[in-house]
Amino acid sequence: MVLVTGLLAFYVAWNLGANDVANSMGTSVGSKAVTLKQALIIAGVLELSGAVLFGRQVSQTLVTEIVNPSLFVQAPQVFLTGMLAVLLASGLWLNLATAWGFPVSSTHAVVGAIAGFGGVTVGIQAVNWRSLGTISLTWVVTPVVSGLITALFYTLIKRWILEQPHPLEQLREWIPWLSTVLFSVFGVLVFPTLTQPVQAMLQNRWGVVLPSYDLPLALGAIAAITLTLISWRQLAKYANQQDNQNGLPIEQQLGRFQVLSACFVAFAHGSNDVGNAVAPLAAIAYIHRTHAVPLNDFQVPFWVLGLGGMGIVTGLAIWGKKVIATIGEGITPLQPSGGFCAELATATTILLASRLGLPASTSHALVGGVVAIGLLQGQHSVRWQIIREIGLVWLITIPSAAGLGAVIFSGLRLFLLG
Repeated sequence: MVLVTGLLAFYVAWNLGANDVANSMGTSVGSKAVTLKQALIIAGVLELSGAVLFGRQVSQTLVTEIVNPSLFVQAPQVFLTGMLAVLLASGLWLNLATAWGFPVSSTHAVVGAIAGFGGVTVGIQAVNWRSLGTISLTWVVTPVVSGLITALFYTLIKRWILEQPHPLEQLREWIPWLSTVLFSVFGVLVFPTLTQPVQAMLQNRWGVVLPSYDLPLALGAIAAITLTLISWRQLAKYANQQDNQNGLPIEQQLGRFQVLSACFVAFAHGSNDVGNAVAPLAAIAYIHRTHAVPLNDFQVPFWVLGLGGMGIVTGLAIWGKKVIATIGEGITPLQPSGGFCAELATATTILLASRLGLPASTSHALVGGVVAIGLLQGQHSVRWQIIREIGLVWLITIPSAAGLGAVIFSGLRLFLLG
């Protein structure tokens, strides 16, 4: 049973890599800041890191708060069969969306499938409609918040760097600030968690007690200073270059910052979405091991996250080009300056949601950021037909996945449970 569900989880992760991870890396590939091969390496390392460090709280929300697992205490095999149906339903929906080239949310596909099997098993009272409503609200909130943050960043960069008579000189002055903002966003949300083991070791072995934010602030300062010095060194190559035709030198330099923002988006996506894709497998493994449904003590094992990571990289490499093209080139033409702002805003929005335990959508955040860039460049540059098609797929994701989950669960229940 675990082997079969492991293969199903790999299938879901494959589709997650082809769709959700592909759209999270789409702006970087579309603006030519990174190649597809580089995007694969970034996704493989940082998606898994984000899932391991931050993905568990969101995964627990999905498994224990969409459908009340206590209703299945007397029938853990029914809950296990439901999680099998969730894997199949969400995988099929992501597969279809990827074939069409549309960026959808794996979170919403999993949520819909869980609600579908819960509703057909126990009834609509089994579904936590408040949690479902909160997640559905992210359809609107996530792209709006990300779009507003993108607009703020891009307006500042456009006004104080791109539109100046000597943009490379302006960039040199702004590099310390860009470095600080970049690592502040990442550091405030991530460094405290990363440094907790170090602080615990210092306290246990040597009795050194540091204020909770001293070490994260030190790491952030070192990272920002290092990035500033490296960027200044790279910028020196263009010191005598006065020709800024087509904005190439300035965009090349900002492209270096976009590589870092792409890393942060991959980490943020892993923290919020990768664990979601393999959460049903973790629940199945838990039931198989304990013969009980997962309640408050539910945790996602490392081997499950590792399996998900391998599936993600494989799916991105083999089938991710369509969705990358939609995000990176289909909505609006992107330069590294715009891609950097959209990715930084996306990482900020999703990491914040992860810290709050909210299963937000990276694809929604990134689309909101890309649309904001297009609007600032001129409304005519946004391909609204693509936006309408993406919006329609977003709207039908949860009900479609719920229907698939209900139908597949009904078939599996007849076949497995009699």
